[in-house]
Amino acid sequence: MSALLAVKQRPWRCRWVLTFFGLTDEYIESVYEEFFFLKQYGNWSFMEAHSLPVTIRKWFVKRLLKHMEMKNAPRER
Repeated sequence: MSALLAVKQRPWRCRWVLTFFGLTDEYIESVYEEFFFLKQYGNWSFMEAHSLPVTIRKWFVKRLLKHMEMKNAPRER
């Protein structure tokens, strides 16, 4: 019984509001937009895009955009 009372009487030290854990809905949506872009225009599978490290995935998205802009530039003239 005394151990139970000691646990109940112990002051709670951590009073954080857990707002910093997890990802925001906007971030998740942007990640899935990148997955869609890589799948639609880069012929990646979902699992290939998902398993890439974030920095490499972002590089591929930027590079694919640059390639598409260069490819479409002569058509705009």
